[in-house]
Amino acid sequence: MSSDPTAPRRGLKATGLAAAILAALVVAFGIGTRASGHARLKEWTEAQAVPSVSVVLPGTSGEGRSLELPGRIEAHARAPIHARVSGYLKSWKVDIGARVKAGQLLAEIEAPDVQQQLLQARADLASSEANAALAETTARRWQSMLGSDSVSQQEVDEKNGDLKAKQALVKAARANVERLQATENFTRIVAPFDGVVTARETDVGQLINGSGAGAELFVVSDVSRLRVYVNVPQTHAASIAVGSDATIAVPERVGVTYAARVEALSQAVNAATGTTLIQLSVDNAGGELLPGGYADVTFALAQNAAALRIPASALIFDQGGLRVATVAGDKVAFKAVTIARDLGRAVEIATGLDAADRVIETPPDGVAEGDPVRVVDAAAKAASPSGTSGHATR
Repeated sequence: MSSDPTAPRRGLKATGLAAAILAALVVAFGIGTRASGHARLKEWTEAQAVPSVSVVLPGTSGEGRSLELPGRIEAHARAPIHARVSGYLKSWKVDIGARVKAGQLLAEIEAPDVQQQLLQARADLASSEANAALAETTARRWQSMLGSDSVSQQEVDEKNGDLKAKQALVKAARANVERLQATENFTRIVAPFDGVVTARETDVGQLINGSGAGAELFVVSDVSRLRVYVNVPQTHAASIAVGSDATIAVPERVGVTYAARVEALSQAVNAATGTTLIQLSVDNAGGELLPGGYADVTFALAQNAAALRIPASALIFDQGGLRVATVAGDKVAFKAVTIARDLGRAVEIATGLDAADRVIETPPDGVAEGDPVRVVDAAAKAASPSGTSGHATR
């Protein structure tokens, strides 16, 4: 049986054709896979170009917040005591820390010149009284002689006028005596009211200047009640009224607080500090608080139901003013806002924001109006009051 010489050639052609088809399929598959990879890469790159943001819903203020500010303690009444007469300090009767009553003797000044002036004034008064008595006797005598025409009416009038002049001199001399007696009383330094001697700036033998221009001899303070002065920022001034309660803490008594009440407001804002001065009163019957000291004063502020709270990181302050970035759909929308209270990590917004606004918690740098964004968590979380705890800034 003879063989076909063309059979091997047809087998080789079939094999080559199959190999070519297989190679074409491999190339086509590679090109398709690469194109698909490029498409996915492009899609991923475009997705990464859209910033991811976390949003919060504005929360309500929750419970009322406290405002803690530094204050200074002053005595309810403080009297620096100066001398009214010149001389030398004869003695002092009380020292610092002593409790005194109104009118109690604190010190004595030796003023011999005042005593000599008083003696002279009394002698002048006696001389004036003697001259007035003689003038009165003379006037009566001349008046009696007028009935017998022994003297003229003119002479009688002159004697009566001389009597009035002598009586006026008596009054002047008596007033001078009383003035010097009052001056002599000033040699006794007495307490003006019940209190504590908080300073003594004199000693026995010291030369005392009675002009009142020198340093005080003593300082007496009424510390049974104290005044506390606090500078409150203008933004919080409207939240505090006369009669409002507050608590006071001092560094030397850790863990102890004292009740205080607002007594007065200055009704003006200091242009240099932007604060208004508030005066509180605190009872100090136990003497635990010291005048002149530092105190932490805490006010309980009422809740503002209309205010919305957002994280402080959501605020943007640029050439457009104070704003927050919100997400409307998948685009950025800016809203201008005003702050009601600064609570540190959170702020209360007075105007410009709605409770349904989705606020970007930390806006990316360079974000602009209308930029597309991707919300990380589709369910926006509310700004919880507990998550923004802390006192209002001082």
